[in-house]
Amino acid sequence: MMRAFFTNSPGPLLHVQSASARWIVGALALTLLAWLAVLAGLLAVANRVHDDVPVLLAVKLPLLQSQPELIFAGESRTVYQVDAGLAAQLIGKPQGAAVNIGYDAGEPLALLAAMHREPERFQKAQIVVSVAPFLFNEGVRSAAVYPQDVAARLGVAEQMVSFLPLRVGTLIRFIREAFNARLAADQHIADLGTQPAASGLKVIDHTQEDDRWPADIGSHAHYANWDLSGPKARFEIGALCDMVALTRKLTVVVPPWAPRYDRARDPSWRERDDQYVALIGDAGRRCGFDVLNIQSIPGLEQANYADEMHVNASGVPIYTRYLVSRLSR
Repeated sequence: MMRAFFTNSPGPLLHVQSASARWIVGALALTLLAWLAVLAGLLAVANRVHDDVPVLLAVKLPLLQSQPELIFAGESRTVYQVDAGLAAQLIGKPQGAAVNIGYDAGEPLALLAAMHREPERFQKAQIVVSVAPFLFNEGVRSAAVYPQDVAARLGVAEQMVSFLPLRVGTLIRFIREAFNARLAADQHIADLGTQPAASGLKVIDHTQEDDRWPADIGSHAHYANWDLSGPKARFEIGALCDMVALTRKLTVVVPPWAPRYDRARDPSWRERDDQYVALIGDAGRRCGFDVLNIQSIPGLEQANYADEMHVNASGVPIYTRYLVSRLSR
């Protein structure tokens, strides 16, 4: 009898384990659904409070109080490479005649929003906007660089389909930045904030370690999953076109990469780079803005670069002088 009891005992135990597993799976499913509902709610609120002028741009806009004639804007290669004070000297104008309002991952949609908000600050100025592949490549969906104003135009359902589950960080950043932008707008940072030092220039004072440099540019994250047919390209190119009527002159700049990389030996980079430059060039001819595609700069050497994209302190005057010289042609 005892032998029979022990022989049959695993049956009830397995039943209990199976029931427990179902309860665990059910609890996890309910937790996931609850989490998705909360995320959807936060995204809906973020979409409502979102302001197209992000806080990183808003803190730069007090520089426009000087009524500049030359406004450098765009992504990080403006922030860390253009000395607006030197640019003012080069065009024979006083300090304040040129300003740098670029910011990290800066997108055309945000600049367009600032131009609509205070058109008198831009109407008589030449606007010089630097762009990078990640602004147009739909394949790049990382939190650090995905354009926030593009994300705001997708709607909650499309946001969740586009970024879940692997890119949830992009959605979290969007929610955070939406509230930060609204706070900056409510506090009138663009008008009442303090003016940034050095006319908006920031300097990278270090050089990246050799083992952190990409082996090539064709496989760089900015060109990953290459796709120029998505909403990024549509919205950002549209923003560039809309700027033309709001300024004296618009110039879109494609800055160079570090000299250690050779386009001739990197067909993937060359092909993709040519495609996105062609996209911008076609828009320029159609809408009336200039495109300045800079593949190299005389005198700007490898030692002048902090990483594959950005110059260090020694490269700033070289880059600025060359850029201003090209603008004056």
